[in-house]
Amino acid sequence: MDILLHVVHVLTALGLIGLILIQHGKGADAGASFGGGASQSFFGSAGSANFLTRATAILATVFMLTSLALAWQARQAANADTDLLPALQKIQQEVPEVETGMPVVEESAAEFPQVEVESPAADVPVVE
Repeated sequence: MDILLHVVHVLTALGLIGLILIQHGKGADAGASFGGGASQSFFGSAGSANFLTRATAILATVFMLTSLALAWQARQAANADTDLLPALQKIQQEVPEVETGMPVVEESAAEFPQVEVESPAADVPVVE
């Protein structure tokens, strides 16, 4: 169902692009008097505008419906995966070592002894 919905969505988008590119703009009527007459039209004198407009409206409706269906499907998949995070936390608690092979230390920083570090300036000679 998911693949079929994606295929219909992509084909509808490509059909919309094609239909929109085929249609004449509002300024195209002036060019008809200079040799672009309606007698050469495939759909007749006024048939192409009505057909292309209706086909574009139908494809736009199908595109919007498939968009809503894909959004709903993605939302359902996101809600189904909410149980994944507690499962990962449970696995991390069961495994005492991280990938480096070092054990995980769960002690607080207050329990570690404080180390005093000498200032590095004492080892550096003074340039005069």
